[in-house]
Amino acid sequence: MTTAITGSAVTALRETVCRLHDELVRYGLVAWTAGNVSGRVPGEDLFVIKPSGISYDDLTPESIVVCDLDGNLVDGDLAPSSDTAAHAYVYRAMPHVGGVVHTHSTYASAWAARGEAIPCVLTAMADEFGGEIPVGPFALIGNDDIGKGIVATLEGHRSPAVLMQNHGVFTIGKDARAAVKAAVMCEDVARTVHVARQLGEPLPIAQADIDRLHDRYQNVYGQR
Repeated sequence: MTTAITGSAVTALRETVCRLHDELVRYGLVAWTAGNVSGRVPGEDLFVIKPSGISYDDLTPESIVVCDLDGNLVDGDLAPSSDTAAHAYVYRAMPHVGGVVHTHSTYASAWAARGEAIPCVLTAMADEFGGEIPVGPFALIGNDDIGKGIVATLEGHRSPAVLMQNHGVFTIGKDARAAVKAAVMCEDVARTVHVARQLGEPLPIAQADIDRLHDRYQNVYGQR
């Protein structure tokens, strides 16, 4: 066991991230033990993440592990997720990111298997993603190559989601909850656009309209 890290921020984030894993199961984004949520500890060079190979039913706030931004375990009894290096690279390279999610959700991963971006043909896509959901390069698990691909693909892009080729979905957000929402929405639009293509070629949305929809949703929609 590593040296225990205490503090209300870490405790609260462990509880939040543990609970958010339930949303991956609820929305059918994961199978068995695959997938993970992480969250940056506010004001610290630390993040919390799901441990590797642990059943969602067995997750507790105490089992969520704490890592530094190099991906090293600094608190917890369990080994961190096999995707920890990718999460760590994103946090190092994108200081505004407060949460990262990875799933192998069926429809979005099917687009990733084809190496094809999901075109922006739904107003919901314009709202959440500000355009297409792009495809990132193929990379093997185990080092920060996946993280490099995520960052290179999303830099300068409004989408909080990327389809990593032959792999699955990674999403980012201002916090872990926002990243989970992006993962849920990514699978939803991936499914709808797939169904639309079975009926014919989906109709494009003009870029100016995509811009207006995105601005309204990001800055006006909901409670302020």
